[in-house]
Amino acid sequence: MIFNRVALASIGFVLPPEIWSSESVELRLSSLYQRLNLPLGRLELMSGIRERRMWAPSTSITNPSIESCRRAIAAAGIQPESIGCLIHASVCRDFLEPATACGVHAALGLSKDAWVYDVSNACLGVMNAAVQIAMMIEAGVIDAGLAVGTENARGLVESTIAQLNQDTSLTRKSIKPAFASLTIGSGSCAWLLVNREKYPTQGSFHAAVARAHTENHTLCQSDTDQSGSSMQPLMNTDSELLLEQGIATGAAAFQSLEPLLPWSRHSVDATVCHQVGSTHRRMMLERIGLPIEKDFATFERLGNTGSVALPTALAIGLQSGVIAQPSRAVLMGIGSGINSVMIATTLDGVRVVGDSL
Repeated sequence: MIFNRVALASIGFVLPPEIWSSESVELRLSSLYQRLNLPLGRLELMSGIRERRMWAPSTSITNPSIESCRRAIAAAGIQPESIGCLIHASVCRDFLEPATACGVHAALGLSKDAWVYDVSNACLGVMNAAVQIAMMIEAGVIDAGLAVGTENARGLVESTIAQLNQDTSLTRKSIKPAFASLTIGSGSCAWLLVNREKYPTQGSFHAAVARAHTENHTLCQSDTDQSGSSMQPLMNTDSELLLEQGIATGAAAFQSLEPLLPWSRHSVDATVCHQVGSTHRRMMLERIGLPIEKDFATFERLGNTGSVALPTALAIGLQSGVIAQPSRAVLMGIGSGINSVMIATTLDGVRVVGDSL
């Protein structure tokens, strides 16, 4: 889809206070590592992830999302009541019902005429929400909208560690499906999109595409649906095949996006890939044919933060100045399922408020 009236105005994000190094995670698995003769440092070596952030125990999903939205609204300098849509789009949520978006909307004082709901699509949730909001702006339904999410990985990482320590039958081969769960981190991020005609800006959402290779939907699955800050899920991931099929899906998505670009691939100033790890990043950019030097990544220090991984990486890249403005950027999202969403955007005048990395 091509957009003419949409721009990313601002980003707000919150980083959790606790820092868990990959070494500290491995030390909690010391008996397993000793039994299987696994060297410390394996987790960082295989993923490129040195550390990840965690919320304090019992942190709700709603509260960090409220703060991320408040920061985005303040950065943009627009009135909350002018925001016509709020989509909460992370994997994590506080309740099966009502929508987590409802609590966020109530706290922000947005218009009672706003569209308010949750969307969930693994690591693509916030990007999917942003595209939905962009479509509503393009259609003239709203003038501004918030896509927000908060991921809490504490339960997943802790339950994975407990399971690995309890199962004495595990082998080097059988622990592989649990490996990806140890790379997950926490975070919160909100994107505020606006109608460029009502809120003048030089930036622009140019185009977005989706690609669905759902024949691979079994490669990364959690257990049964859970919600709330105390959830203790487990994940089963075929990391090698997920990597292979994810890159194939992303390459197909970029092939669909390229004809919609208002500039050539050689004119792209910046890219942000999904923040899953060093091998994925390198192979994706090589497959598409874009230089790694122009890509900005945060997974080394934040891990894979699911739906807020790419949105937060973009924010930190802009905040740090590593991604300059104006920039012609391509945002390359991939999520289990397997789906891909890619967005072409000119970043110009995007304001960012968030914690220092």
